[in-house]
Amino acid sequence: MEITLHARTLQGVVIPPCSKSYAQRALAAALLANGSSTLHNIAFCDDTRSAIRCIEVLGACVERPGEKSLRIKGGLNPTSDRLPVGESGLATRLFTPIAALCNTPITIEGEGTLLMRPMTMMFEPLKALRVELRDGGGFLPIQVRGPMQGGKVEVDGGISSQFITGLLIALASRPEEMTLHVKNPVSLPYIDMTVEVIRRFGREIDHNDDYTEFYIPAGEGYRATDFEIEGDWSSAATWLVGGALAGEVRIENLSTLSHQADTAICRALERAGAAITCEQGAITVSRRPLKAFQFDATHSPDLFPVLAALAASCEGYSEIRGTSRLEHKESNRAEVIQEEFSKLGIAVDLSTPDLMRIRGGKISGGVCSAHGDHRIAMALALMALRSEEPITIQGAECVAKSYPAFFDDLNTLSRP
Repeated sequence: MEITLHARTLQGVVIPPCSKSYAQRALAAALLANGSSTLHNIAFCDDTRSAIRCIEVLGACVERPGEKSLRIKGGLNPTSDRLPVGESGLATRLFTPIAALCNTPITIEGEGTLLMRPMTMMFEPLKALRVELRDGGGFLPIQVRGPMQGGKVEVDGGISSQFITGLLIALASRPEEMTLHVKNPVSLPYIDMTVEVIRRFGREIDHNDDYTEFYIPAGEGYRATDFEIEGDWSSAATWLVGGALAGEVRIENLSTLSHQADTAICRALERAGAAITCEQGAITVSRRPLKAFQFDATHSPDLFPVLAALAASCEGYSEIRGTSRLEHKESNRAEVIQEEFSKLGIAVDLSTPDLMRIRGGKISGGVCSAHGDHRIAMALALMALRSEEPITIQGAECVAKSYPAFFDDLNTLSRP
């Protein structure tokens, strides 16, 4: 899909979809729980649908009692030897360890850009847990055969926290105690989110202050529960920046106490000089003159594209740290931001290791590619808000990965 956007003002209220990060974790725990769990306020983006397919293949019975709810009867009993994870990196790293709980071989298969994302961080830890593994040269497809055994294991968390999430959720379903050692932990808020979901389903996990050791005591596995999925800060961040760039936007159904990493967007907006008002369950951001800012996004790498769009409209040079976290996303996001922003007259400097420098200025129009990356597509839409000429985004349909209604909501908020 190709879409052309013009400069506009944003005004109004928007409710972002639910957090797909919470949704996928809750779906996994519900699969492994005894009894029937109900998930409320769930949105059906591509990644969430991939997770639903995964739990159905692995044995869950899924019903839809309401428009935004699912009832899940747990039970790990695979119905196929192939597990389709779509294009979801989280689903891959989450459900591979869960599939490895089974004593039959299961092949994890992906699509699109996911086939180019490395999976080697999973191999040695799974083998150490006595899982048989056949890999596709470090990429999908891979085949695992359990059952996974408990004990002690070490994993390198420097590339992604997603596999740590998968290991913790899988291992907490087992009855024996378990110790997980993590080198170079990153994206710590996402690990907090995982621990919270596990506790909501009746299992406790202890960890030290630097997130390098996790202890799972012996127990009886997960208990079914009702789970309300909170609004998604990653999606909300786009509208928060949109309000700062082009008007006033109120985002509802957001928890300021959330474990989601992308709550950090508020700190970045404050540093840039945006007007922010926080209320119970809602945040309003209004446009003011914006100034260059410095921000470390190491633990919130999904914010990079919208932070870059914010920096493009700030006076001076902004610096965003953490580019080393961007290589293995849906695209190599640092290079893609540099490439696409340069088409619009915005210079992006990547010459300093782990740092992006952006010179704010006039945004010209042009034709850009989303590179199959939903967050790049949304960032380009933000650039269009203050562009001197229209911006055409090629491949804009990729927003369906996390936010299918994104362009509908953009039109609803738009004013001449």
